[in-house]
Amino acid sequence: MLRDQRHELILRILRTDGAATVEDLAARLDTSQATIRRDLVQLDEDGLLRRVHGGAVPTDDRDDPFLDVAAVHPGEKDAVAKRCAELIKDDETVLIDIGTTAHRVARQLRGRSLTVITSSLAVAEELEDEPDIQLMLLGGMLRREYRSLVGFMTEDNIRQLHADRLILGASGVRPTGHVMDTTVIEVPVKRAMLAVSDQVILVADVGKFPGKGMAKVCGPADLDIVVTNAPADPATAAVLREADVEVIEI
Repeated sequence: MLRDQRHELILRILRTDGAATVEDLAARLDTSQATIRRDLVQLDEDGLLRRVHGGAVPTDDRDDPFLDVAAVHPGEKDAVAKRCAELIKDDETVLIDIGTTAHRVARQLRGRSLTVITSSLAVAEELEDEPDIQLMLLGGMLRREYRSLVGFMTEDNIRQLHADRLILGASGVRPTGHVMDTTVIEVPVKRAMLAVSDQVILVADVGKFPGKGMAKVCGPADLDIVVTNAPADPATAAVLREADVEVIEI
């Protein structure tokens, strides 16, 4: 069994059954306990589970409902979204992540000639009546409270595509430059989007520094541009500069 398959099965077991021992996981996945321990170390470092003595427990992957998050810093998010939209050229293919700031970017793209791909129902509804936008909604399981599509179908669909730019959302940006998310199930979708995009633009309002989130989406080297209204934290700014990330402050 490939490592990624083991990781997915481990996370599925923890989400379904709760805490599990190394011995139990090794038996259920028909592999060695040493391999399971290495898997748990990696998944713990990625924030996808929490290691405990003799095994692992699931992380809390609950997220605030979309409408609740949308009500926080709306003016700041609109300003970030407007500047981000200015970076997108007509006739490009743009992947738009879930999230309330990414949704506001979609709103700024109305009237443009583009191809937009998204796993966000909010983005799809924002652009569904735009005649010059070719809109592709990714398939998957519905997260009703956050109006997003997730799961292996979503990830598989993304892998068949290519985008000029990705508009990436986040729950937080650590001083290390790591992009974090509060919801484990969204992370594989975000990573799949990163892998098929020529340019990655992170949109992050002031509330995202450092924000929150236990699961690592990517490191600073995976970003090309960060659009934010937050004053540059010296530590974070230094890390982003070292990774050749352009930081646009508005």
